[in-house]
Amino acid sequence: MVAITVVSCKKDDDDGVIIIPERERAEEAIVAKAEIEAFLQTHFYNYEAFENPPAGFNFKIVFDTIAGVNIDKIPLIEQVSSKTVVDRVKPEVSYTLYFLNAIQGEGVSPIFADEALLSYKGIIIKDKTPFDASDAPVRFDLTQTIVGFQEGIVEFNAATGFVENPDGTVSFQNFGVGAVFIPSGIGYWLSPPPGSAIPLYSQLAFTFKLFDVTKDVDHDQDGIPSFMEDLNNNGILNDDDTDGDGIPNYLDTDDDGDGILTRDEIIINEDGSITFPDTNGNGTPDYLDPTS
Repeated sequence: MVAITVVSCKKDDDDGVIIIPERERAEEAIVAKAEIEAFLQTHFYNYEAFENPPAGFNFKIVFDTIAGVNIDKIPLIEQVSSKTVVDRVKPEVSYTLYFLNAIQGEGVSPIFADEALLSYKGIIIKDKTPFDASDAPVRFDLTQTIVGFQEGIVEFNAATGFVENPDGTVSFQNFGVGAVFIPSGIGYWLSPPPGSAIPLYSQLAFTFKLFDVTKDVDHDQDGIPSFMEDLNNNGILNDDDTDGDGIPNYLDTDDDGDGILTRDEIIINEDGSITFPDTNGNGTPDYLDPTS
């Protein structure tokens, strides 16, 4: 999501319009890191409940301030891990993404092109105001989530399975539980969801329980799983557009724009593997070669 300016209308003698320039992403990355680290230094989570789960524990992560009776709690900054994530708009800018691993999980781990079933809660770090949550499991297409959320979820594993309860509900077994602390540049930046209470340039935190992962998602149903359409292997699908038509390959049923559907230029074998013919032998498979 890219926005050049935010326009604010203000009545004055000239009945003019005030244009607020977009913030510089590198400078904002520094501000975001400082705000997130301040939160991590002054807050803790209910780690003791995870270490010795009481009867009926719901395995939800809860944050609280280190003060008063909680003055001796271990701060989050000592319990989180981190990774570097490159800005999708300005690749020369990078962010430190912190994530908290309360429970790793024992099932499969998602990648950037998968779908994930999870429950979650999102808060604005500045004042811990919640803005979205679901206790019921929700399935997310990770290609459609904000970058920071996607990059956090892929660090965990889903459940190993589930059991059906007498009341018709299911209980997942050995699922992952965590939190991710997202700088605005890989969050919503200037484009929070319509109607949401998220201010511009907000640092966010999501807590979640990861239950299930759908692998090998084929978004355009062209026979090639979407993760295989990341031709430059950078974990980003939107910058792979072979025919330059503005539709990335993972959403394009004719990747090379030659009028022949991608599905008709590959061979899906009985065992599910894919053969990529190269009819003219030029080293480019037919589905990516408009001259084949």
